[in-house]
Amino acid sequence: MSRLGILHRTIDVLGKTYLTRQASLLMKYARTTSDSDLSAKLISKAADLKAQADPMPDRDQGPHAPDVTPDGDPVQS
Repeated sequence: MSRLGILHRTIDVLGKTYLTRQASLLMKYARTTSDSDLSAKLISKAADLKAQADPMPDRDQGPHAPDVTPDGDPVQS
């Protein structure tokens, strides 16, 4: 596998969906534990992950074909 392929996978893993899912799991674990210190740490980490995910775009914002408008409709000539 090329170095570029490895870099691409790393970027995909750290996307908004991944970070949001991890934050959700941490919140779930925080609710199930009886250790209040652990719960507080998990909630804090979940908040950090959520803060990282919030400014990220919801979907791929890569380049679009020149004959497609931003909403995905074909350009009318």
